Amino acid sequence: VQLQASGGGLVQAGGSLTLSCVATGRTFSTRVTAWFRQAPGKEREFVAAFKWDSGTRYYADSVKGRFTMSRDNAKNTVYLQMNDLKPEDTAVYYCGIGSRVIQSSIRRAGAYDYWGQGTLVTVSS
Repeated sequence: VQLQASGGGLVQAGGSLTLSCVATGRTFSTRVTAWFRQAPGKEREFVAAFKWDSGTRYYADSVKGRFTMSRDNAKNTVYLQMNDLKPEDTAVYYCGIGSRVIQSSIRRAGAYDYWGQGTLVTVSS
């Protein structure tokens, strides 16, 4: 399985960006696709996740109401629409997929099997 994340860039506070994550290879066993982010000197933190069997979306409290995760089944792609961006959203954003992720571990990076290379989002004040 390979993941390719894209869409990052430099944006002013209050602006918007849409990240994309394309999955190729043996993705049929994917149970959850998620976005995490990692700022310099910090641990990777959960942002959002999509559970494929139920269509349930999960969001970190810090992004709820501003970020929206969606998917395009035909293109094996998930998106992260980010609105009202804040300087504290600055980070490298990673998409990950897991075939054995259970609900209690959705917000844990260690629960995911594969990761994309990351895309940098920089929000200026």
